[in-house]
Amino acid sequence: MSSEAKIYYTPEEYLALERQADYKSEYFDGEIFAMTGASRKHNLVAGNVLASLHAQLKGRPCEIYPSDMRVKVSPTGLYTYPDVVIICGDPAFDDDQKDTLLNPTALVEVLSKSTASYDRGEKFEHYRKLNSLAEYLVIAQDKQHIEHYVRQPDNQWLLSETDDMQETIHLHSIECNLALRDIYDKVNIDK
Repeated sequence: MSSEAKIYYTPEEYLALERQADYKSEYFDGEIFAMTGASRKHNLVAGNVLASLHAQLKGRPCEIYPSDMRVKVSPTGLYTYPDVVIICGDPAFDDDQKDTLLNPTALVEVLSKSTASYDRGEKFEHYRKLNSLAEYLVIAQDKQHIEHYVRQPDNQWLLSETDDMQETIHLHSIECNLALRDIYDKVNIDK
């Protein structure tokens, strides 16, 4: 019985391949992981978050990106594509291509069944190593539920969560509000 040897890539090899690829992949510790496509609900939730925050950030020194902005967690070497990325202040990039952000202020991940444990666990563990990151939102697509993590002065993270459709979440780091009714606009949880 023969088994194929695993192929390991350098970050430079990954970036060269990724910049030519027709699909997105994450990278960690020499391995490349293909990302699957998102569901209709996932796209609606991510789009609603992006639209709401984009409107509030107009005229301010902040930029908001959809899921095509790659983020590098320099302390761990993870390259990933959060669903929504917000940077306030001057963006720092990995190289002259300016397609790999190093210093996000806030990140949003929309959960799917296949990624929920990773987004809450190992991926958030990576994200917490980003000194610039002040807030992290984890949003369910199969039920109305949001987890909001806020970095505290002692570098601990405070979790608040809600499923109240009348509630509004205040993102202190970017001075924006997200109403649950807006996040879940046109998202039929029952179907």
